[in-house]
Amino acid sequence: MTSLHTALLQSSGRPGDVAHNLRVLDDAARAAAANGAGLLAAPEMFLTGYAIGDDVPRLAEPADGESADAIAEIATRHGLAVAYGYPERDGETVYNSVQLISADGTRLANYRKTHLFGCFERDHFTPGDQPVVQAELAGLRVGLMICYDVEFPENVRAHALAGTDLLLVPTAQMHPFQFVAESLVPVRAFENQMYVAYVNRTGPEGEFEFVGLSTLAGPDGVARARAGRGEELVSADVDPAFLAASRENNPYLRDRRPGLYASLV
Repeated sequence: MTSLHTALLQSSGRPGDVAHNLRVLDDAARAAAANGAGLLAAPEMFLTGYAIGDDVPRLAEPADGESADAIAEIATRHGLAVAYGYPERDGETVYNSVQLISADGTRLANYRKTHLFGCFERDHFTPGDQPVVQAELAGLRVGLMICYDVEFPENVRAHALAGTDLLLVPTAQMHPFQFVAESLVPVRAFENQMYVAYVNRTGPEGEFEFVGLSTLAGPDGVARARAGRGEELVSADVDPAFLAASRENNPYLRDRRPGLYASLV
């Protein structure tokens, strides 16, 4: 099985300007594909911007809306899968979501953030209720999660037990919580024996200061790619052979004793 070269787009785009953000995504997809990437991941709420306040209802779109069609066209034109964050409208309900679209334009999976962070998110979004959403891509089982979700160890362990190989985590990680990108994400990858792609926004946006530091961490807890604080496109391989060998050597999941963990629920 061949490796999946995975690109992380660290950018905040232009809040409130969907057309501009689609152009940024198109440019990144072109560059990522030229570098051999089969997958491009963009941050949380990349389509619209994160700090859009009361514009959330106006800018929210259904999972099969116009922007999804535009991103499917980007994916097919450049020949790579794309994962992107956006506000999802389903009737009168709005979710903070991430969608994965394949290189042939198929919508593979859509995940709704289950753990909302802060007053802004709780005021504008409804939490999702499906913790594990996965899709098959290039022979890998790819899981979806958003930002704050990865900070709950139970969430990531559920993905590990469901066989996730690569966990995509679009994020809007802000100051002063950069330790999540620097330390927590590689530990999550190690303790759950998976690759974790954590792709962040960057710079000031409204009341927030996003810290960048996007990373692709391997099952050995080592960052394969690490961005700085500014706009950046970084990439690295997700290697299924290395993952299989790491899982063979690391006993965490085999040595679990679930009968002792009843108090967790």
